[in-house]
Amino acid sequence: MASRICDSVLVTGSNRGIGLELVRQLVDSALRPIKIFAGCRHPNEPKAQELQELAQKHQDVITVVQLDINDPDSITKALKLVEAKLEDKGLNLIINNAGVNNKKSLADTGKSEMVQVFSTNVVGPMLVAKDFHPLLCKAANQFPHETSMSCSRSAIINVSTYVSSITLCPTNFSSAPMYPYRVSKAALNMLTRCLAEDFKKDGILVMALHPGWVQTEMGGSKAPLKTAESVKGMLEVITRLTEKDSGTLLDWKGESIPW
Repeated sequence: MASRICDSVLVTGSNRGIGLELVRQLVDSALRPIKIFAGCRHPNEPKAQELQELAQKHQDVITVVQLDINDPDSITKALKLVEAKLEDKGLNLIINNAGVNNKKSLADTGKSEMVQVFSTNVVGPMLVAKDFHPLLCKAANQFPHETSMSCSRSAIINVSTYVSSITLCPTNFSSAPMYPYRVSKAALNMLTRCLAEDFKKDGILVMALHPGWVQTEMGGSKAPLKTAESVKGMLEVITRLTEKDSGTLLDWKGESIPW
């Protein structure tokens, strides 16, 4: 169980896999009331049943939010709902977890495949960061005498991957020659660096986190890491983040990954 991270958090893509486990473990780590906003593209469909059951069990903690990061209107509506639930407080933490993995090689990749993955893995997190920026600033400003950055104050965590590393590409490309996924996550890393520089003045920490190769629908059954173990590590890393980690790419054990 991770120690308490913050007072309020938005998790995107929370209906399954890592996102759902993040919500589950965040609930377990709540030593006092915490507001968890579980973003889900289709909250009323069968794939979201487990999330809805969890939310019903913890109605005072979890709010399921309809959130399609590919739809600007959906993001705006989600922002208004979160803002209303928070009343006069800001949002401490966003975990941009929603993403897709198109495992196509160069021969099988066309414009539509590239654009679709790029839209979800890069444009979506950018729009979420842009629209929720005022709420993150509001949270950071609730600590007027605080100069250091942390996730308990205000932060964005972008879920990335070790295969986004340009430096490591020669060592792992042959085992995972996935053009759309690799390229989009490398772009997400640059978005992370840009946001970290841009939001530094606001006291908002921004970094990228690799969850490991995890046994999820995306990662597949051959992955060596169970979801619960990955998320436990991720939350422990998130809890320890300081301003020195802003603009970095770390893995679920807290180890640095080269760009």
